[in-house]
Amino acid sequence: MIAILVSYLLSYLGQPVPVSQAQTMVTNQAGAAFGPDRTPLSSNETTFQIPGQAALSITKTADRAAAEPGDVVLYRLLIQNTGAAVAAPITIADQLPFGLTYVNNSVRAAVEGVSVTPSAVTPDGNRVVFQFDGLSLSPTQRLEVVYAALLTPDAIRGSGQNVAQVSAPGIPPAAAVFQLTIRAGILSDCGTIIGRVFVDKNFDGEQQPGEAGVPNAVIFMDDGNRIITDPEGLFSVVNVVSGNRVGTLDLSSLPGYTLAPNLYRIENNSQSRLVRLAPGGLARMNFAVTPTFGEGES
Repeated sequence: MIAILVSYLLSYLGQPVPVSQAQTMVTNQAGAAFGPDRTPLSSNETTFQIPGQAALSITKTADRAAAEPGDVVLYRLLIQNTGAAVAAPITIADQLPFGLTYVNNSVRAAVEGVSVTPSAVTPDGNRVVFQFDGLSLSPTQRLEVVYAALLTPDAIRGSGQNVAQVSAPGIPPAAAVFQLTIRAGILSDCGTIIGRVFVDKNFDGEQQPGEAGVPNAVIFMDDGNRIITDPEGLFSVVNVVSGNRVGTLDLSSLPGYTLAPNLYRIENNSQSRLVRLAPGGLARMNFAVTPTFGEGES
């Protein structure tokens, strides 16, 4: 996987395009007119050089316009010295969209097709800083930086927009914005519900040691799903559409048991449980039962 990613990163480093160098030479000539006939006179031409200044520009692109959680996006930063003096050292700070994380050791960089290595890469949450301390960009030279970012499930809650900024001492920073369309994918609308059916001896609604799970209990979900507990009384259902979800314990599947009274929560004295399931989230619904007329008590 790492070898494939490196191959993609290297292939994504494009070829430089020549750009004309900024002019720094200025020619000056003075003129005057004398006498009744206003005869014009001109001085000799004087050429002098204006001290050059460096200037930086940055653009950001990606290998795709849209992605979903679990995808890896290759970002490409193109930095160019558009001024007339050397720019050094170069620092790039890239603020990734919410839910995207930098893939460690994925950065590849080149100046005019020659590979260079950043002196430091500092990820900090959604922000990553690339430092090129030993690099000097001459006028018209371009630095290309390619790296990978992984979309986490949180990406669907973000805007997909990020801002990359390049700077060097004595030079105004330049920024570029890139908009990635985040597709929700399967994580957007679905979550997981887990739970258990158990014998509640002290009627507190929680399973403690010595309170056994009840196998083969049936729970009906509001979407029509029918779930059966395992030998430990546990159950789970995946790919449940997010929102308010209701599960109902079918007491007819538990001969000899009835719903255990709850001494602490009135809402748990019902066969149904209501949970709020967030997109990509996890929710729990437990059902406490007790033997009918003391059957099965030890």
